Amino acid sequence: MSSESENPPKTSLPKDGNGAESATVVEEDGKTRSKKAAKEEAAKLEKLKSSEESDPLSGNYGDVPLVELQSKEVSGRKWTEIGSLNEMLKDKEVLIRGRAQTIRAVGKNIAFLVLREKGFTVQCVVTVAPELVSRQMVKFATSLSRESHVEIEGIVSVPGVPIKGASQQVEVQVRKLYCISKPVPNLSINIEDAAPSKTMVSVNEEDQENGVSYVKFGNSEALEQIRKLTDVGAMTRLLHECIAYQRGLDLDLENLLSQRTDLDKQLLNLQKSAQVLEIVKADSDHMLSNVRSTCNLADQVSGKVRELDLAQSRVHSTLSRIDAIVERGNCIEGVNKALEMEDYESAAKYVYTFLQIDAKYKDSGSGQREQLLASKKQLEGIVRKRLSAAVDQRDHATILRFIRLFSPLGLEEEGLQVYVAYLKKVIASRSRLEFEHLVELMEHNPGGQNQVNFVGCLTNLFKDIVLAVEENDEILRSLCGEDGIVYAICELQEECDSRGSLILKKYMDYRKFARLASEINSYSKNLLSVGAVEGPDPREIELYLEEILLLMQLGEDYTEFMVSKIRGLSSVDPELGPRATKAFRSGSFSRVVQDITGFYVILEEFFMVENVRKAIKIDEHVPDSLTTSMVDDVFYVLQSCCRRAISTSNINSVLAVLSGTMNLLSNEYQEALQHKMREPNLGAKLFLGGVGVQMTGTKIATALNNMDVSSEYVLKLRHEIEEQCVEVFPAAADREKVKSCLSELGEMSNSFKQVLNAGLEQLVATVTHRIRPVLDSVATISYELSEAEYAENEVSDPWVQKLLHAVETNAAWLQPAMTTHNYDSFVHLVIDFIVKRLEVIMMQKRFSQLGGLQLDRDARALVSHFSGMTQRTVRDKFARLTQMATILNLEKVSEILDFWGENSGPMTWRLTPAEVRRVLGLRVEFKPEAIAALKL
Repeated sequence: MSSESENPPKTSLPKDGNGAESATVVEEDGKTRSKKAAKEEAAKLEKLKSSEESDPLSGNYGDVPLVELQSKEVSGRKWTEIGSLNEMLKDKEVLIRGRAQTIRAVGKNIAFLVLREKGFTVQCVVTVAPELVSRQMVKFATSLSRESHVEIEGIVSVPGVPIKGASQQVEVQVRKLYCISKPVPNLSINIEDAAPSKTMVSVNEEDQENGVSYVKFGNSEALEQIRKLTDVGAMTRLLHECIAYQRGLDLDLENLLSQRTDLDKQLLNLQKSAQVLEIVKADSDHMLSNVRSTCNLADQVSGKVRELDLAQSRVHSTLSRIDAIVERGNCIEGVNKALEMEDYESAAKYVYTFLQIDAKYKDSGSGQREQLLASKKQLEGIVRKRLSAAVDQRDHATILRFIRLFSPLGLEEEGLQVYVAYLKKVIASRSRLEFEHLVELMEHNPGGQNQVNFVGCLTNLFKDIVLAVEENDEILRSLCGEDGIVYAICELQEECDSRGSLILKKYMDYRKFARLASEINSYSKNLLSVGAVEGPDPREIELYLEEILLLMQLGEDYTEFMVSKIRGLSSVDPELGPRATKAFRSGSFSRVVQDITGFYVILEEFFMVENVRKAIKIDEHVPDSLTTSMVDDVFYVLQSCCRRAISTSNINSVLAVLSGTMNLLSNEYQEALQHKMREPNLGAKLFLGGVGVQMTGTKIATALNNMDVSSEYVLKLRHEIEEQCVEVFPAAADREKVKSCLSELGEMSNSFKQVLNAGLEQLVATVTHRIRPVLDSVATISYELSEAEYAENEVSDPWVQKLLHAVETNAAWLQPAMTTHNYDSFVHLVIDFIVKRLEVIMMQKRFSQLGGLQLDRDARALVSHFSGMTQRTVRDKFARLTQMATILNLEKVSEILDFWGENSGPMTWRLTPAEVRRVLGLRVEFKPEAIAALKL
């Protein structure tokens, strides 16, 4: 494989165009090079060889043929595949083999090789180290050609940075480096072309026409075909194919050699196993003979055992049949004796025992069966007759006695039907008596309110049904299991539908809800007409609403209990449970409840509207209160109506009442609030003097307070309704409906706030009209102050105290009459007016440095005073004015940069760069050129 050093290149002297001969060397691959170049390369090899001879570490590197390397290989050495190199092998010695993909030298002491094997690559480092790696070894590594087949022995290390040029993230510190084979020089194909492909082995049509066929390398026929070639192109193609074939052989050889260690281990194991196999074979033969003899013996014994077992089972079967015949005879005799003694429980047990035995042995005892069935029929007749008599006499103990006999007789369904019919009959009888008593009271008290107790009558009906199910749970389960309970609930629900709906209808007739609804509709339509008939009394309507609420809650609680009872049963027929649940929601009682719900909505809306209108009508001032009576009264009515609607557990009722609440708040109530705020000639009434001033101010403040408190009450009402609906309505769809409806309450609160702000602005306009003259006088005051003038201003303030006195006189007296929120908003609006006016005035003045100090002192005085008037912060209102004073206090123009941009610190500038330049221009000492040169 390393034929380059064994076969020296052949030289020839071809003639040039002038007939002179030029020295050339013809390589094995057919290419030529100059003789001078060949000599230079030979000299390099000779020099490298001499340096290797003088190197004491020359045995650790060099060119070694593969055959020689294999002969010198030490057994027990383990080859490591490049793909398995990882951080776990750190500081471990490894032996790897592969192709040199890239070679890179870093000076004379370091070289990097990237070794490739089966698609995996690893970076190997050859570094000069005493007694380990010599400089000649580094030089040898750098002289290797790419794709050389090399073997490396080294130590695995983990670098501190990722390795980008290799697949394995470890390095191998090289200690030994051998070149097994070198690549063909000046190879014109890549490594990817090394493996034979379909294209490589296919026959070219043009070559076929020229008489050139595909050559299969590795036999004598290929050599004969090559000797016959005369075309240079065909020779070149075959040369490349031969090179690719050689590369493929190298790869196959690599794979085979990499498996050598494993094969040696397996062969060694096989040698050890061969000795063991002889022993195992002898033991297995001995075991086989023992098993064969045991099997023969077992066949002989098991046959006899099977015969004995068959005989024994037949004996047992015969004895069982004899026992069954005897037992059946005893049952027949016991039934007859029990019937004679009227011990029906024992007779039923004998029948049950006989039926169980007869089910096992149906092919025998037909005579006994006929006798027993006759006795069973006689017993069934007696049980039915006695049970019927007990039902007629309402003898509950006797009924239970005979009902329990239906299960042993196999008549469970019949017993369930009879017993449930009995329960239904008892409940119907009690309910009928209660209803007749109720009707009698209605006739004797046609106009009574409390004497006729419809709620109690309906409660007793529900109570009887629930107790019938709960107290008879055991007997119902004994008859038909949990299906018997569901059957009883469905049958008793029919009584609830008939009797319960009758009670509700009688209640609606007694309260004349149809007539009331008609009167309410007529009253609502003719509300604005002259001589309209007065509507129903809201106090009477409230009593009806409470009764309806109790009746609806009773129905909802009963339905919820029964439905949960059905859903709590685990062994019910899958079709029976949903059908029973649906019967509660679609029965006649449920339909009557829907009718009464419709009347409830009409009455509730009427009650709510009438009471809200009445609260608006009788609105009056409440002593020691900042609002009038209308606000608390209206929201109390709305809160009560909404709570009552939610208590019905009917989502449609809740949505209808909420809709009525929205209409009242957005129309009549808001109009009443705004009417209080419409005060003509407000300024004249507030500041002309007299007792009327205080009254007018109080009225305006109260109207604003009404609007402020109403906006808060709306949000509180919304929050309370949301919390109650979450508890009452578990369904997400119902909650979404309520949430969508309540969103209008938030909009209503914002609407109240907008009207409130408009009213406050109107009030502020009347106050600022009185303050404006004091502010206008500030325009006449000079801020180009000398030290004497500055000192005089400190003693005698020129305008700040006058302004504050005007504010106190015209605004502070309203504080006791306004809510905290309203008064703070009022003061802030006044401050906004003052600050804007002062900014305009100050921008028209000229300032000295002392004038800037004076402005800063004035601004601080204003901030201090207004901070005591309101609970909110006012510093942000005076921020622009304070920043103007800061700029006017500067020693020079450039000092502004100490406060601007990145140097501003926690301060946020409210002035724009243009405004800053304008303020700087107000200082008499600052030059315009310096101001213009600023980079803000």
